[in-house]
Amino acid sequence: MSNPMANLPHVGESVRRVEDARFLTGTGQYVDDVHHDGQKRAVFVRSPHAHATIRHIDATEARQMPGVAGIFSGADIEGQVGGLPTGWLITNPDGSPMKEPPHPFLAQGKVRYVGELVAMVVADTLEQAKNAAEAIEIDYDPLDVVVDMRKASAGPALHDEAADNHCYTWVLGDKAAVDATFAAAAHVTRIELVNNRLIPNAMEPRADNARHDRATGESTLYTTSQNPHLARLLLAANVLQVPEHKMRVIAPDVGGGFGSKINLYAEDAAVAWAARTLACPVKWTAERSESFVSDTHGRDHVTVAEMAMDENGKFLALRVHSHVNLGAYLATFGPVVPTILYGTLLAGQYTTPQIHVQVDGWFTNTVPVDAYRGAGRPEAAYLIERLVTRCGWELGLAQDEIRRRNFITEFPYQTPVALLYDTGDFPKCLDEAMKLADADGFEARRQASEARGLKRGIGYSSYIEACGLAPSQIVGQLGGRAGLYECGEVRVNPTGSVTVFTGTHSHGQGHETAFAQLVAGRLGLAIEDVEVVHGDTGRIPFGMGTYGSRSLAVGGAAIMKAVDKIEEKSKKIAAHLMEAAEADIEFVRGEFRVKGTDKVVPFAQVALAAYVPHNYPLDKLEPGLNETAFYDPGNFTYPAGTHICEVEVDPETGAARVDRFTAVDDFGVIVNPMIVEGQVQGGIMQGIGQALLEECVYDDNGQLLTGSYMDYTMPRAADFPDFRLGTVCTPCTHNPIGSKGCGEAGTIGSPPAVINALLDALAPLGVHDIDMPATPHRVWQAIQAAAH
Repeated sequence: MSNPMANLPHVGESVRRVEDARFLTGTGQYVDDVHHDGQKRAVFVRSPHAHATIRHIDATEARQMPGVAGIFSGADIEGQVGGLPTGWLITNPDGSPMKEPPHPFLAQGKVRYVGELVAMVVADTLEQAKNAAEAIEIDYDPLDVVVDMRKASAGPALHDEAADNHCYTWVLGDKAAVDATFAAAAHVTRIELVNNRLIPNAMEPRADNARHDRATGESTLYTTSQNPHLARLLLAANVLQVPEHKMRVIAPDVGGGFGSKINLYAEDAAVAWAARTLACPVKWTAERSESFVSDTHGRDHVTVAEMAMDENGKFLALRVHSHVNLGAYLATFGPVVPTILYGTLLAGQYTTPQIHVQVDGWFTNTVPVDAYRGAGRPEAAYLIERLVTRCGWELGLAQDEIRRRNFITEFPYQTPVALLYDTGDFPKCLDEAMKLADADGFEARRQASEARGLKRGIGYSSYIEACGLAPSQIVGQLGGRAGLYECGEVRVNPTGSVTVFTGTHSHGQGHETAFAQLVAGRLGLAIEDVEVVHGDTGRIPFGMGTYGSRSLAVGGAAIMKAVDKIEEKSKKIAAHLMEAAEADIEFVRGEFRVKGTDKVVPFAQVALAAYVPHNYPLDKLEPGLNETAFYDPGNFTYPAGTHICEVEVDPETGAARVDRFTAVDDFGVIVNPMIVEGQVQGGIMQGIGQALLEECVYDDNGQLLTGSYMDYTMPRAADFPDFRLGTVCTPCTHNPIGSKGCGEAGTIGSPPAVINALLDALAPLGVHDIDMPATPHRVWQAIQAAAH
């Protein structure tokens, strides 16, 4: 497929982001900036226990304190509202549904993780609310705790609905056929992996600000959400049980999400409910310490994986069994991340003919787990690329050679795990990455490191991901409880400028710029003549938000379909204005022309005619120029690429440093290369953070030991390596832009590249495996253990 955006003005240009003007000058509006008359502040009392029965709550003294407007606990909402729903149903092999225990937004009778909401205080000021919260007396009866999913079946039951703490078993593939292939294989490589639990840390903490209008019955919630329409749907239909048209959700500027703001949270529901109950505006902004124990966590897998091969290293079958930690409750998309978004990617870039995967999900006394940048695909890529590299080492094949022998080279390609790859060029990505990384010069760099007493290693990762989750009919068959289409509205103003309304939402990706580039390019306008509006259910027809790198491929496609309608109607108007046949009208760079003549009408004149219809075919067309389109993708998109990492390790201290990192990615058609480069760099750093630095740790009592930046190590500027980035373009074949998505690729491809490089460096010291994060202490311990 050729590039459908080729030769469009603005598209493919590194245009500076239009939204940065307000971000960099402090004129953006975040939820905490919103203030209403009569505004009151909310503070939550959170459980200090990971598992306990609530014997009694005494708020008598607290209710009498100055400024207190209300104090609420689980008893106040029981039977009055619904619980927090989950958006995806996973089915067991026997057809039975997963265990789906209720999730009240204020604990009822029992707490199940440290940080769970027990009570809510609303007062005139934040200080008054905090003082009253401290005065509430709660009598707990502590219960036994389980935090390790591997011990969950023998641990105390969190929910009556799941006596053994088992939520589901999900399987994909023909186990008998895979087992038979393994029995006859010439070589089998086996690996055990831990995909460490991570804590998302967006720049802006979560926040809610709700108000209720008694006169109209409408509630408005300002919230830090990646998908405001979904938040409205779940709040109205499931929790508050009010008509959806009486609930408005606004997500203004959002300072980072990374999946952690995809959910409907207990705080969202509590604040919205309190505003209705008290008939006054209620505001809550998380403190950073609250974020650590309340924002959904990510990853947390323990996996055994095996690859069966013939004598030449050709992959024959893959067998995978993963145990995944779901936390204490099912988050909004918690069930689907470690199943469908993980298992269906286990083919990777390879022609493995048979695959069987089993995933067991477990409840534990920890914060619920949900999407975190990549959402299932980083876990799949880490497994596959660690395993493929190990296969090469065991067979004596170079890292590039083991991949070349097994790459998919013909498209479309039906994988054995349900997905159909439409296009790609995996060998080219590998070739370009090796050139950009100067792989031929690696041995010289290794020797230079040795001369300084350091160990140097090189690691490869050839990942693929699935973006733009689709289509809705298939999603429904797989247990999804929502459609995953997108909506776009293009409103042409009488003077020819354009306002675009999109159901996706931006939390730092640069959508306002990229969408403006697309529309301006199609209509022949200046970028500044296009305004992009998002994040307000009161202004946007509908939408499913931003996650899974879907914004351009799905949201942008909806916008382009709306532009198609604009162009179609505009040609009819232009034909009337120029007294020509519609079939003779062509639209080129903002002008309508009659083929073979010098007759020309600019787009702005057509727009004016539509709104001032003095010379207009009113018998055939309605006035105005405003079109809406919905786009439901026919397939996922499949970004892919090869990442190559080089690390240096000090064997005396165990300190590992990423020296250089190369990424060559295929994102299909790229609208703004500068934005894409920033997305890739940010994703790589998050992946390096997981590989070397970040880990969420609980003690045996369910207390979070990594609950602040003093304990949870985030990447800093000094950790940034030398980036070498490139792209290959095989346009997506089934969306009008040809784009595939870029927002998560760096996080998906980088962790296995880093760990493979680290193990390559440590191999001469006898270290053959290590878990993430490969901290200096963990690396040093591995070196010492190998030496003895």
